[in-house]
Amino acid sequence: MNLPYITDKSFNSKDYTTNQLQKAEYDNCTFSNCDFSNTYLSGFSFLECEFINCNFSSVKLGETSLKDVRFNDCKLVGTPFNECDSFLLALTFKNCQLNLASFYNLKINNTRFEKCKLQKTDFSNADLKQSTFKNCDLHQVIFENTNLENVDFLTAYNYSISPSKNKIKGAKFSKSEVFGLLKDYGIIIE
Repeated sequence: MNLPYITDKSFNSKDYTTNQLQKAEYDNCTFSNCDFSNTYLSGFSFLECEFINCNFSSVKLGETSLKDVRFNDCKLVGTPFNECDSFLLALTFKNCQLNLASFYNLKINNTRFEKCKLQKTDFSNADLKQSTFKNCDLHQVIFENTNLENVDFLTAYNYSISPSKNKIKGAKFSKSEVFGLLKDYGIIIE
């Protein structure tokens, strides 16, 4: 099925919880102050789009295509990114709330998270190689069987990462937060 093609358009202050966004391929579009919470975006395609101050909480993303998509100041609580079409999936997050989101089993190398809250977010079985968590709150984030090689955690905080359950070669950590690597061992550091 060929979707309608919409390019270079701005969408401002729209409530898609009452009026569904047209199912289409969106290219180089900007969505500002829009509410997508609890909506179905399954099968939509977004290429080089930007979402600013939007609410995506509990959105349904089955086979949604997100290629080079930027989220700024967005609420993405419980967003199941693991349901997206993984082909050419590329995301950037800045100042977003991603608590309880899921990136389970996704390959999202070089993903940038900046000033984000990711509390209880699931990264199990994900490949995050060369990603960055700049000034991010990672309280109770699930890293299990996750590829964290060369990931930058220098300014991230509140994380607990088991070196025995994840690939962490070349990952960067700050001295002040390195205790988050030792939590699973039950040792006492004074």
